[in-house]
Amino acid sequence: MKLTPLGPWIARKLDIEKQNSRRLTRELIEAYQLDKLNQTLELASTRSIFYKHLLAGCNLKLKNLKQLECLPFTTAEDIRINPLQLLTVSQGEIDRIVTLQSSGTTGQPKRIYFTAADQELTIEFFQQGMATLVEPGARVLILLPGKNPGSVGDLLKQALTRHGVESIVYGPVFDPAETLAVIQKEKIDCLVGIPVQVLSLAKYRDANGLPVSVGVKNVLLSTDYVPEAIVQALQEAWDCRVFNHYGSTEMGLGGGVECEFLHGYHLREADLYFEVVDPVSGEVLPDGEYGEVVFTTLTRQGMPLIRYKTGDFSRFLKEPCPCGTVLKRMDKVRGRLKGTVQLRNGQCINISELDEIILGLKGVVDFSAELHEGKEQLLKITAFEAEGNQISIEPEAVVHALAALEPLNKAVKQKNLKVQVQVKNEEQKRRITSSKRVIVIIPESGEL
Repeated sequence: MKLTPLGPWIARKLDIEKQNSRRLTRELIEAYQLDKLNQTLELASTRSIFYKHLLAGCNLKLKNLKQLECLPFTTAEDIRINPLQLLTVSQGEIDRIVTLQSSGTTGQPKRIYFTAADQELTIEFFQQGMATLVEPGARVLILLPGKNPGSVGDLLKQALTRHGVESIVYGPVFDPAETLAVIQKEKIDCLVGIPVQVLSLAKYRDANGLPVSVGVKNVLLSTDYVPEAIVQALQEAWDCRVFNHYGSTEMGLGGGVECEFLHGYHLREADLYFEVVDPVSGEVLPDGEYGEVVFTTLTRQGMPLIRYKTGDFSRFLKEPCPCGTVLKRMDKVRGRLKGTVQLRNGQCINISELDEIILGLKGVVDFSAELHEGKEQLLKITAFEAEGNQISIEPEAVVHALAALEPLNKAVKQKNLKVQVQVKNEEQKRRITSSKRVIVIIPESGEL
């Protein structure tokens, strides 16, 4: 086992030798973060129309990291309303604009702006993060959007090239059989892709009902939180290592990645400052307690974000990583706050709980969930079978598996809830979804 490559990279960014130190320490990291936070607050409060108003009257000369807790949060809605007001550079200096569509039917999209320097930071992080998975000479298939310059696939390819690794930007998976053929033909060592899409490859069956043999050694799952059921399915199918990457467009596409011990993300601490807060009170929680992940950019020039609420649910891990790094470690994201719904018996169910049960079923590669309101609640589940699956999945089997979810089972027994399941072939679906799943709530009128 080796130290996560993020450690030496961050040490170089902090210029440890200039600090008269031979090794990276928490004290050096936090002193650097405090300095960068103050620079970011100065930039945002003087150059951004939005932050001039939001931070008016706030103490912007932090003497310690804890004082950041006194500053207000930035939300997704703030970005949607007028993203240009968050810019700290002219639009002519913007090199890339990413539009994120709302999951609602009428919500405004979010637009995130990056300068060329901002994108260079992402390339650097990708290069270091991928060094755990691949060595020079390896071949990587990138199952992410990458046609446009500056897109996630394009930036990852640039990062891998610098690391001496060959890569092919394939794009999202639409046809599992075709993608598997490319993996075999190109002798791919490593895949980078969206969890449910990579799962569709592992569960695909050929004309004889057999899985397709591939030589993939490592898989990096990204863009969505990763259910343990998917990790286990990939390990069983391919006997490979499965790494988790944590990031979002708002973070600059990268926030943290697992090391060889595969237990929590090592964070990109030279570019981002993370907090975990109570989602209701906003109070910063101690390490070990679950809450909402919040981050502040430290080196972003085009569109810095201060205390941005991600909606992701996780915690900091208290114990040190066996790899020996001093970098903070975040537990795997357990889902998104908006993925939780309340049942009429007062208990809640979360989409991540449904993930572990439904995606763990043999032959199921994805599903959708709708909670209909009426005289009683009706949970409609549509499960999608893997292509080539020759053993038909019975809806009753899905219902039976869901009985293991105690809040749901209790609501059914109390006759407050009915569960209805239908199973469709993957071919009946337009495409394998890449969006973060939520439980859609349908009002009694049937209209969203």
